[in-house]
Amino acid sequence: MFSFFRRFFQSKIGLPIFLAFLALMALAFVAADLTGSSFGGVGNSDRIAVVGDEAIPASDLTVSATTALDQVRQQNPTLTMPEFVAEGGFDEVLKQLIDRFAVGEYGKDYGLRAGDNLVNSEILKISAFQGLTGQFDQQAYLGALRQRGLTDAMFRRDLEAGLIEQQLLRSAVAAPQLPEKIARQYAALVLEKRKGEIALIPSQSFAPAGNPSDSQLTAWYGENRAQFIRPERRTLRFAVFGPEALDVNATPTPVEIAARFKRDAAIYQATERRVVTSFVVPTEDAAKALAARIRGGASLEAVAREANFTASQAEARDREAMASATSFAFAQNAFKAAQGGIVDPAQGTLGWYVARIDSVERVPARTLAQATPDITAQLTTEKRAVAIADLTSEIEAEIDGGTALADVAKAYDLTVETTPALLADGRAFGQPQVQIVPQLAEILPTAFQMEESEPQLAEVAGGEEFVIFEVARVEEATAPPLGEVRDAAIAGWKRAQGAVLAKQAADRILAKVRSGTPLAAAMAAENKQGFEREAIDLERRELLASQRDRIAPPLVLLFSMAEGTVKSLEGPRGLGWYIVALDDITTQSLDDQGELIAQTRQQLGTALSEEYRDQAIAAMRTALSVTRNEPAIAAVRKQLTGEQ
Repeated sequence: MFSFFRRFFQSKIGLPIFLAFLALMALAFVAADLTGSSFGGVGNSDRIAVVGDEAIPASDLTVSATTALDQVRQQNPTLTMPEFVAEGGFDEVLKQLIDRFAVGEYGKDYGLRAGDNLVNSEILKISAFQGLTGQFDQQAYLGALRQRGLTDAMFRRDLEAGLIEQQLLRSAVAAPQLPEKIARQYAALVLEKRKGEIALIPSQSFAPAGNPSDSQLTAWYGENRAQFIRPERRTLRFAVFGPEALDVNATPTPVEIAARFKRDAAIYQATERRVVTSFVVPTEDAAKALAARIRGGASLEAVAREANFTASQAEARDREAMASATSFAFAQNAFKAAQGGIVDPAQGTLGWYVARIDSVERVPARTLAQATPDITAQLTTEKRAVAIADLTSEIEAEIDGGTALADVAKAYDLTVETTPALLADGRAFGQPQVQIVPQLAEILPTAFQMEESEPQLAEVAGGEEFVIFEVARVEEATAPPLGEVRDAAIAGWKRAQGAVLAKQAADRILAKVRSGTPLAAAMAAENKQGFEREAIDLERRELLASQRDRIAPPLVLLFSMAEGTVKSLEGPRGLGWYIVALDDITTQSLDDQGELIAQTRQQLGTALSEEYRDQAIAAMRTALSVTRNEPAIAAVRKQLTGEQ
């Protein structure tokens, strides 16, 4: 639609961060084990709020924000905590954490409980805590919690709160029905068409030509360091190798080949498979009569059609497979008949089979000499896999025992390489032209959770290759010294200065348009270059279909304004100011839109459930009295962003 709309989405998070919160697991919003803690007011710096008589520790907010960031990083690996906080992630985590405590405390006040047995049963259902057998694995459970910085007590406390929430709210939000009259009003919005104009008053048009003084730039950079945060970078040392790099003797001996031939003797015996065309009739008398007609010269397919049955040909089967697919009696009769002959009728689970033997495939028995090539290939693959597993286990044992990567590589004649500083998404920081070794892509998530000097062995490329790797250097997500980003900081300072003047210009234009001056004329009066303006003539459903979850905020504003009004909207990251003018609203008739009304009613039913839930939790917060400790919240925010 607009080129300047696209600039809005150059931010690292944008709208998807808020959508991501809808899918965050309960693990993201944990509550610490507060058994035995006493209420001491909200003034203490170790609690960020008090809900009723229950204090929320500051550590809970830290863990919740960190875990939430990890969840969002699954979609945006290079996202930093300062960016997460700046885009509203921290505030959303805080709100949900307080809400979770509120629901739990409200439920307890009214006698609701989630006992240990119920909590245990819920833990047993979680697939992430199951081992290879599909059963609950204590080590997998504790490992998953450690990976997220949780303890057993913390997780159980959060799970208990979630179960109480289900007891409280399930009936309140269960499948509400939106009245049809209301659904019609919302459906009419989908057919709504709006005409207007959207303009951008860019900050760049008002940016000063001269550079700031050193003191001005230093002061501005100190206040806006979050704009220049560099994501965490890690430098890896690694060695990639395949089976060919290991000295493995996998050639089977004659004795091993003979033993395998003896073990699998049944495989090498003579075999016979038959292709059969058949149909099924309900009685034995009918089957015998139809078989007699076919033996007399009639076509099996024609006889089946005349009797209103369908004949079908099955794939070639041996005796056992045929018995499994039909019945033992039929398989016995089928393997007695000659090729081209008619099988004596036999009963199966669905009725009586009438069948013809179309072809007979006979495979003679194979001698040891004939089977040796296949057995040799099979044993070689097996022995090679076992030998490689043994050798990689030896390498892993050496690594676990503290042997350095360089020493392991030397012992096995492997080449150690070093990456440039990598971002979590695999890009080389500051070197977009550099391509990392493909095998590293699979181990990057692990590498960004490891400690330095902690080598690991991983199987990559579908088990065809292996990589030994370690983290050689970790560069935390921080803002660089001003000297390293001086040009970008100067541009940012100019943009910030221009943003002040752009706001003043937008206010002047807004006032003129409201007094009757056309938008184009009001913009021209500013006598500045770089202004952008575009007419809008768009249906809401066209907007939703084309933009999906990335609808630009000026368009959102346009479709929420009253007809004949004009408003301003600040752009992201000092981009400038939008002027949004809505001239006309028209709506099509709903007379022939029954499907749209029904669809709207169904979709809004889900939204209505969420609205009921939000309203219920808001009422619980009011009933319990929630007191926030703003200094403690600010301290956690600063700690997470590295400001202290």
